Amino acid sequence: MKRATCTLLLFATVRLTGSVLYGQGCSDAGFCTMGAMKPDQAYNKRIAIRLRSIEVGFYRGTTPLTPVIYVATADLNFGINDKTSFQIKLPYQVVRGQLGNTSGLGDISLCLTRNVVRHRTFDLNVSLGMKLPTNGADKSEDGFPLPMYYQTSLGSFDAVAGVSLISRKWLLATGIQHPFNQNKNQFLWSAWESSSEDQEYIHRYANSRELYRGTDIMFRIERNFRFSQWNFAVGMLPIYRLNHDEITDRFGKRVQQPNTTGLAMSALISTGYNFNVNSGVKLLVGHKLVQRDNNPDGLTREWVSTLSYCYKF
Repeated sequence: MKRATCTLLLFATVRLTGSVLYGQGCSDAGFCTMGAMKPDQAYNKRIAIRLRSIEVGFYRGTTPLTPVIYVATADLNFGINDKTSFQIKLPYQVVRGQLGNTSGLGDISLCLTRNVVRHRTFDLNVSLGMKLPTNGADKSEDGFPLPMYYQTSLGSFDAVAGVSLISRKWLLATGIQHPFNQNKNQFLWSAWESSSEDQEYIHRYANSRELYRGTDIMFRIERNFRFSQWNFAVGMLPIYRLNHDEITDRFGKRVQQPNTTGLAMSALISTGYNFNVNSGVKLLVGHKLVQRDNNPDGLTREWVSTLSYCYKF
């Protein structure tokens, strides 16, 4: 009876949240869900945390324009020993928008995480990782190059590093992501001048031909409320871009894009229910509070939410 009641309550929570909000916990370039930077991390000093897990998540994100992004992700974690784990994330992404529809395998994330301090009241973890592109971010529709919002890959090789401090009540994390190359995207306003699309709408997308993104630094602060089977968390996720994005303009010249540095920040709320020590479900919802004026990378989301199932072994 107790289990049935909890399951019913969880289902009602998911349905209610999903109907009010839109159904990846952040809209950054990917590192805020890698290793030590992940939200809603497990913490329990009474029961040993299982480092091997398979998590399947389903994401929906809305943008300031028409594209809507759907992602199904397999998040695989392998315990190397009792302090070290290795994470692989394999996303499949679908985008639906006014300029076209795209789909394909998203960027692959690899991350090694090590527990460096294990105190009776907190854990300190560090992560090193990378993101591997699955295409050049050069998808097109009827011969017209698509903006970055429609791309299933960022098209760059990125290095990622981060650190987190976790206690029963708090999660504090910071990380950095640095891209090493420009992508192969070809979107410019001038490339769509011969199309039948509304040119005013085309100009709402930022030019992104051969985009080289700036370096990002993230901070996560999260307050957790943990119970025997339920947990809830609320948090903030500021992401600061240190240097301007660069593109190739219509004359073949490399130029910096204005207003691409500075702060983007999201508010996050999550809840989870553990069926037992091996499995559970999570729901995470985020809303953008602050965004940059210019976003050639197509990463801005208004609302995001992820529903996932995790099995630990």
